[in-house]
Amino acid sequence: MFTIQEIQHAHAKVKSGADFPGYIRDLKMLGVVRYETYVADGHTNYYDESGRTVISGEKYDFLEVKRVSSLEDFRRGLKEHQDGKSDYMGFCRMCAECGVEKWVVSMGEMRCVYFDVDGEVMVEERIPG
Repeated sequence: MFTIQEIQHAHAKVKSGADFPGYIRDLKMLGVVRYETYVADGHTNYYDESGRTVISGEKYDFLEVKRVSSLEDFRRGLKEHQDGKSDYMGFCRMCAECGVEKWVVSMGEMRCVYFDVDGEVMVEERIPG
């Protein structure tokens, strides 16, 4: 079973959204099959293939996630982040402003899905790998 320290080591390599595919490869090598990150405080639930969970602590001070989502603004901010134009904290702030409650990454499907506060899918995308 992987540890939070191993995950933190992999995450420390991420400087922008451009580094995301490498981060996913590192997590897969550790045995992570899925994870959910919550925008409000940055905590993440990591799952292995047997369903065991490792939960990270809060990563930053509380961000208020807007109740009304802005899909167009989120798509624009996501593209900018993937192009390396924002850091992780900037991305999380943008998510909160656009009404993104969490994102879920599935390593098997190589997909990342962003959800609003009502649990509705905002964006689903394939992770290059």
